[in-house]
Parts: sequence; C-alpha cells; structure tokens
Amino acid sequence: MSRLGDVFTFGGTEDKPSRWRRLMGMSFGLVYLFYPITDLTSGNVTGFKAYAEVAALLAFVGFYVATVMSPKNYGRPGRWTLPLLCLTALMAIVFPILFGGGWLALPIYVTVVISMALPMWPALAGMLAMVAVVIVDGLLTRADGATISLLLLQVVTLGVLFMSVRNTRTLVMKLHQAQGEVARLAAGEERLRIARDLHDLLGHSLSLIVLKSELAGRLSDQGSPRAADEIRDIESVARLALQEVREAVTGYRQRGLSEELDNARAALDAASVAVTVRMAGTPLPDALDGLFGWAVREGVTNVVRHARASRCEIIVAYEGGAATLEIVDNGPHAGPYEAGSGLCGLTERVEAVSGSVDAASHPDGGFRLRVLVPVAVDSRA
Repeated sequence: MSRLGDVFTFGGTEDKPSRWRRLMGMSFGLVYLFYPITDLTSGNVTGFKAYAEVAALLAFVGFYVATVMSPKNYGRPGRWTLPLLCLTALMAIVFPILFGGGWLALPIYVTVVISMALPMWPALAGMLAMVAVVIVDGLLTRADGATISLLLLQVVTLGVLFMSVRNTRTLVMKLHQAQGEVARLAAGEERLRIARDLHDLLGHSLSLIVLKSELAGRLSDQGSPRAADEIRDIESVARLALQEVREAVTGYRQRGLSEELDNARAALDAASVAVTVRMAGTPLPDALDGLFGWAVREGVTNVVRHARASRCEIIVAYEGGAATLEIVDNGPHAGPYEAGSGLCGLTERVEAVSGSVDAASHPDGGFRLRVLVPVAVDSRA
C-alpha cells in the first residue's frame, strides 16, 4: 500500500469504496435530525420560520456531508476540511439558539467529524468545545437537565469512540505499509542471495568447464584417449552446475567444506596446480562448515582464474578460540588488490557472523585469502 489513505473512513481502505461506506454510515447518523424534522412535519412551526428551518437544515446537512467527504489524511485535514468544519460548527452553535432545543443534537455531528479529521489533542479540544456548546445552548434554550446530560454523554462517548476508530485505522494502515516494506526488503534480500549464490556457483563451475575444455582440446589434438574422459567430466560438471543453480534459487543448497575441498582438488588438478590440504583441531560446526565451504569455492576459483600459480595450500583450523581458513598460492602478484563481487559476497557472509576476511599478497610471495571467525559465534549460528 503506497499511501496512508486519502480520506478518513468509517470503513474501507481505498478512496472510492470508503466514500460509499461513509455515505452509508452518515445515513444512519442522520437519526439525530429526528427532532428538527419532527418540528417541521408536525405543524408546530409555520410561516417564515418553517422556511428558515428547512433552509438551515439543508445547509447543515450539506456542509456536514461536504466536510466528511473532503479529501484528507488520517488526522491531517485537507485544504477544504477546516473551513467546512468551521462553518458546520458555527451552524451547530447558532441554530439551537435560533430554532430551539430540538437542534441541540447538532454538536454531536461536529464532534464525530472533529474526532475523525483532527489529530488527537486538537480533536480532544474540539470535543470539549462541543461539550461547552451543548451546556451553553441548552441553558439558553431552557432545555431540561436530563436532555442536556444525555447529549453530553453522547458527545463524549461518540467523540472518544471515533477518536479510537481513527487511531485504530491509522495503526492498521501503518501496519499494512510496514508489512509491504518488510515484503519488499525480503524480496530484495532474496534477490541479493540468489545473485550472490549464482555468482559463486557459476564462477567456479564455468572456470572448471573452461579448464577441462582446454585440456580436452589439447589431448584431442595429441590423439590421446584421455580426451573422451575430460569431455565426460565437462558434461558431469555442467549437469552439477545446473543442479546447483536450481538448488540455489530455491534456497536448499548446503555447501559442505569436505565437498568443496573435493571440488577444489579437481579444479586445481585440471589447472595443473599442485594442492595441499591441511586440517587442524576439531571438526567445524555446521554453520561454519557451510561458510568455509563457500570460502574455499571462492578462493580456489580466484586461484584458477587469476593466480597463474603452480602450487596452492589450503589450511583449515578450529582451535585457540577461533576458526580460520587460509588459501595461499605462489602465483605472481603485483600492485594493490581489488576485491571482486565474489569476494565482496564472501565478506558479507563472514561479517554477518562477526568474522573478518583478509585478502592480500603473502609475505613469502603469491597471494593469501584468510577467513577468521570467532568460536563464540558458533553458539549463535
């Protein structure tokens, strides 16, 4: 829902349906005009005064309807609301004095409009003002105490009721807006997850397909029977990549460290990079196992694509108050390092669990990717 509402309503949230509902609600509310109408139809009022009362009654109903139907936001009167409301209130003050106690119900209508159209404190002040009007006009028209008391009760109860209705509808509309915003944020987060997963998945798989395709081409030129094996491996990697993409889109993909280490060995072997894997400490918990699996995939993909290395070492340790992963290669590296979208995505994942990522040249040459996650995070993951 893009807006809080164009008008105050007795029902409905959209402009046109709420207008019809307000008209229906007002038709029931006009019951308080029973006494002025009775004076006219009973013949108690005749001549010029009768015409004057008819004109006054039509004027009040017209301005009341126009005030209710004037565009406005909840608790924020529109351009014409206040002028129309002032005229309607003036009629509610003057007409009982001119035409008698049967018109003392008019402040009730004004109270309802004030309660729905104005913020809480101005609405409360307006309701108290209508209480004063009922008392003063009642005394001036010599209305009995029981009638004045009944009208006062109706002004107060209806005022409080409609202020509560207005506040409730405002909260409901804000809740709908908040729900819509949450849905938009969730959709954006899901798109980001899918984009990040697809980048990581396809980057690794396509790099491996390219390497094996090049190897199969060289073997085919040499007439080696291994070319057929490499082509079958390409088919297998392509099928696996397709399955992983589907799983990433549906959110079911779980990337275990051991699986990614096997994939890393295969990719590095196809790139003619000697790989050494070292493990230290106890097995990783599930949350870190999946995270480090992502890190291995991203790090090895970068080695295969960019490092031009002949040797790569992968070190995983879970001890000493932290879990660490290091991927070190001996490829040439010069100048400052610029992180790509894959490494940025990995950094977001690691920082989400209070970890850190360091990607820089290794002091002994080559390049090192280091992921550090505090052990205390595991209990929260």
